[in-house]
Amino acid sequence: MPFTEINVMDAYRLLADVPSAVLIDVRTPEEWAQIGVPTLDSVGKQVRFATWTWFGTGERNPNFLAEATEGLDMGTPLLFLCRSGARSQGAAMVAEQSGFETTYNVTQGFEGGPGAAGWKYAGLPWTQG
Repeated sequence: MPFTEINVMDAYRLLADVPSAVLIDVRTPEEWAQIGVPTLDSVGKQVRFATWTWFGTGERNPNFLAEATEGLDMGTPLLFLCRSGARSQGAAMVAEQSGFETTYNVTQGFEGGPGAAGWKYAGLPWTQG
């Protein structure tokens, strides 16, 4: 089944309601440090961090999938988050093509895009990296 597009509010509810669901932030370490990161302490979870593409070069991280999914089984629901929903779409597609059964692209990302408030601006839990 192809990955599913999900908005930030529905993503947060899914993470709260589905114990096995995992949020993977695919942005860069520079973005995590300068812009902030989502937190899931309120639902008893930790966010995973795995860079999809490197800052400056835009080259894809060849170890991305292994870093993002280490220790997870193929039935784990995976939610991918980037700045605005573009990089996370590629990440969700790769995970789905690799055999993960349930993958989501968080469409508005952490910051959001034109006319769409992302995780941070929607008032969901976050911290300054």
